[in-house]
Amino acid sequence: MNAVISTTRLHLNRRRETFVVPLSIAGMVAVVSILISLIFWRSGSLPGTPGWVSGSRSNPGIAYALVGFLIYLGVSSVATTFPFALALGATRRAFVGGTFLWNAIAAAYIAALFAILNGLEILTHHWFAGFYIFDIYILGGGDTAKLLLIVFLGVLSCLTLGGVFAAAWERFGVRGPQAIAVALVLALAITAIIVVPDLPAIVAAFQLWWLAVAAAALSLLAALGTWLLLRSAIIR
Repeated sequence: MNAVISTTRLHLNRRRETFVVPLSIAGMVAVVSILISLIFWRSGSLPGTPGWVSGSRSNPGIAYALVGFLIYLGVSSVATTFPFALALGATRRAFVGGTFLWNAIAAAYIAALFAILNGLEILTHHWFAGFYIFDIYILGGGDTAKLLLIVFLGVLSCLTLGGVFAAAWERFGVRGPQAIAVALVLALAITAIIVVPDLPAIVAAFQLWWLAVAAAALSLLAALGTWLLLRSAIIR
């Protein structure tokens, strides 16, 4: 257990990537979203009208902007830290456990950050001008509990998925990530072939908890895959 905590602390030394960069990305996307809203405002669309609210809350920019960085962060957390952690005495199992714990801490931090900003947005009546940045449909439509769950599981999924790609590279070189990517594409294609005939019924019966279960399962499977791959990986 001490080795797990030590690995987590090792990851937490990357304070800028863990705590500062997500906030700066959110800030930059907020500025861009406000500029776009101002363009629509000048073109005649009025804040507070049904069309304005619906269009603004349908903007997923704040979520999409973080995905690429989070996957990169997950990749680098394994690719750059794994050899160093083992040199410091961590076992491979402890490294994977500590990395997963760090993933959960980072996910909880970003979820709490988004919840605070969402609360400020609602409290200020959307930044005093009807600008929707965090109170959007993809983040739960202003529901704090949904936002916390969506952001936490979303961030955790991105970090662990990046980690398993890095572990595949550590184990098999370039062919490892390529094999995982092909497997994911095939799995998605087969799933689509199976569900397309029943898609209308599935959409009608859709429940948010389905995504929560899928994200949790993806995170756990990615963490397990990372451990299995790193068990016999050669330190590069």
